[in-house]
Amino acid sequence: MSYLAKNYNRKKISFKRGKGSYLFTSNGTKYLDFVQGIAVNSLGHSHPKLVSALKNQSKKLWHVSNAFQIPEGEELAKKLCKKTFASYVMFQNSGAEATEAAIKVARRYFYSIGKPNKNRILCIKNSFHGRTLAAIFASGSKKMTEGFGPKVSGFDHIEFKDSKPRFPNIRGKIKRNTAAIMVETIMGEGGIKPIPDKCLRYLRKICNEKKILLILDEVQCGIGRSGDFFAFEQSKVKPDIVPIAKGIGGGFPIGAVLMNKKVAAGMTPGTHGSTFGGNPLAMSIGIKVMDIVANKKFLKKVKSSSKFFLSDLEKIKEKYPNIIKQIRGKGLLIGIQLYTDQTIFIKKLMDYKLLAIRAAENVVRILPPLNVKKIEIVQALKIIDKVCSELK
Repeated sequence: MSYLAKNYNRKKISFKRGKGSYLFTSNGTKYLDFVQGIAVNSLGHSHPKLVSALKNQSKKLWHVSNAFQIPEGEELAKKLCKKTFASYVMFQNSGAEATEAAIKVARRYFYSIGKPNKNRILCIKNSFHGRTLAAIFASGSKKMTEGFGPKVSGFDHIEFKDSKPRFPNIRGKIKRNTAAIMVETIMGEGGIKPIPDKCLRYLRKICNEKKILLILDEVQCGIGRSGDFFAFEQSKVKPDIVPIAKGIGGGFPIGAVLMNKKVAAGMTPGTHGSTFGGNPLAMSIGIKVMDIVANKKFLKKVKSSSKFFLSDLEKIKEKYPNIIKQIRGKGLLIGIQLYTDQTIFIKKLMDYKLLAIRAAENVVRILPPLNVKKIEIVQALKIIDKVCSELK
């Protein structure tokens, strides 16, 4: 009997250890893990430099209150700001916490400049910003919000279309009390749908015109996952607020909100806090992840791996046009949209010892570590091809 609550539909398998791109069961069965904790293990399982950072810091100091200065947090914040648009960072422990904090930052900014009624956030319908109470209502998904009433107010929704115009009637959705537009740069749970750079520039233009803020949620697609440090970088857009998590900890719980100087001015002492956010143990690992992932050569390698993977997936799609509808994604955030049932497809992948996970719109999500080896991509491609051949 399990004493865990039944809020997860867990597969009947567990793992004893992990190394790089692989997971191992207690009896030694080896699986190629292209879930990686849902884009969390950015450097794979048990990366030696992260293990070393964890061991070294664990011998010195695990936790201290944010009532005191934390040098490790200062160092990680500096690295993030020097690498990105941000002037300030506020640390959390997860992606949902980071998006909730981003909402607070946006609302607090307008409060601080004497406009407390500008507090509504405009989001994409059926997006994903986490599973805390405000975050599920920000997502606007009936499936996620059902049974969790009363409704958390303060959110409006727009559609994101695969066809033009991408954001129909967006201007009509912006009201006098709209504070910000919040979107995922690449919609992850929603089906691996990158928002085109042109659309990101359009959103920035509208925000400038309406004097509202732009929040780009990079919890899943950030920290090198797209091939750039942030997925929005190619657009040249500068957001006001960016929540991050997942990859920045390389498997250790870290979340953060990055913000520019203007909006950060509203976050005065007492406006937000996190007991565990910014603890020395987490910060030490985040520093090491930054040292590796923020490197230009590392990101160039991610793009090279992505180009090879996506190109060969397109070849498999052409080979099995009745199985695969579309190859989606950017960098190593990849989606295979199917005609056949995704649940059956994922089960067959697992039978051949390849782990993948579902997303909306009948998409199989592929999330290898950013330092995945070419031979491991080839192994995955062979398994995907084999499963397609069996289902055709």
